[in-house]
Amino acid sequence: MSNARTVALETLIKVFNQKSYSNIALNNELIKHDLKPADKALATRIVYGTIQYKIFLEYQLKPLIKTKLRDSFLKPLLLMSAYQYFFLEKVPANAIFDEANKLAKKYSKRNSGSYKLINGILRALERQGEILPPTNDLVEYLSIKESFPKWLVEYLLDHFGENKTKEILVRSNQPAANSIRMTTKESDFEEIKEELKKDNFSFEESSLTPHNLNLNKGGVAQTALFKNGKITIQDAAASLAVDAFDFKGSEQVLDACSAPGGKTVQIAENLTTGSVIALDIHENKLRLVRNAAERLHVSDKVKTKALDARKANQGQFDKILVDAPCSGLGLIRRKPEIRYEKSLNDIKNLAKIQLAILESVSGLLANGGELVYSTCTISYEEDEGVVKQFLKLHPDFELIPVQVGKLPKQEMVRIFPSSDGSDGFFIAKLKKRG
Repeated sequence: MSNARTVALETLIKVFNQKSYSNIALNNELIKHDLKPADKALATRIVYGTIQYKIFLEYQLKPLIKTKLRDSFLKPLLLMSAYQYFFLEKVPANAIFDEANKLAKKYSKRNSGSYKLINGILRALERQGEILPPTNDLVEYLSIKESFPKWLVEYLLDHFGENKTKEILVRSNQPAANSIRMTTKESDFEEIKEELKKDNFSFEESSLTPHNLNLNKGGVAQTALFKNGKITIQDAAASLAVDAFDFKGSEQVLDACSAPGGKTVQIAENLTTGSVIALDIHENKLRLVRNAAERLHVSDKVKTKALDARKANQGQFDKILVDAPCSGLGLIRRKPEIRYEKSLNDIKNLAKIQLAILESVSGLLANGGELVYSTCTISYEEDEGVVKQFLKLHPDFELIPVQVGKLPKQEMVRIFPSSDGSDGFFIAKLKKRG
């Protein structure tokens, strides 16, 4: 019978050795194996925790591995066992090591020494304990301690200083909030909160917006509130991009990079006689947009079109949202592998794509119209850099200070991964003169 650690190991073998996406690989394994809810939660925590702390874990294991790890399961098994040893405080070391030995026996080839190798390394790890580089090399120290690549630590230090960098790294390793947005008018919020309590959810109000709640657990998609479209799963920081518009209700709106549709439906909720056209390169992703619009009862205001926003050249719009494809550095707490997949070169290349999208859609904005540019990253090149470059090329646009949610008015809004679990995000609002 499969258990949580078998599922975790199978997933990590696919992620580390076959470069599979963690969420897809884990979901496939959970479907394949019939686990109890507690075991599903444990497998999920081991998978994401091991990926998240891979740099730290490799540093702990490196002095103890004296031979080449020939079997493909060995490194993933060592990493996940080390993760449990250092981070799952309620699980005794002996239980972690015994489970690792059982898995080593199960996955080893006949007459392989893998079982003894695993046992020896893990017992040595227990004797060694946690090790860290000296603090006088701040980049190396933070890279290992918080498990971020050196280039990214250096980047954050250069742009945000030591204290803010430490805060970003720590918060990016904390769990993401189970955030929902209440989609109804504010007068109905108390009724929704009471309904959530009846469904055994407790919650805290978001520190960023009045319409978001952070729930104590997942599973809200199974509730009547969700199915009836009174709530939707959406990060609080992300929801502020749409809040930056001043809607009258009759506007024609373009959502230039719409999938999976969270912001598209949020735009539609603000419209009465107006409508929103949602673009995305991939037709299959636009199905997600249409499904979201149907659930939230705004299908009559949403039209979808499969098109690269860089090629958009038809129509005139009162408002345009460019929630641009980006490096996702604000999403690391949700997608831990982002830290290993992106490079400074990726950031610079993405900035070119983002500027090209703005260049293309800006010609579709009516005089006096609003364009909101947003990303789920915190890199200067993709955020302020793109906006400043665009304004330099387009003197007919001006930057409008933004006041959104519970935040003060700012020239441009940067939200770092926050203490209440929201993502990192950036918002700028531009207006076309005329």
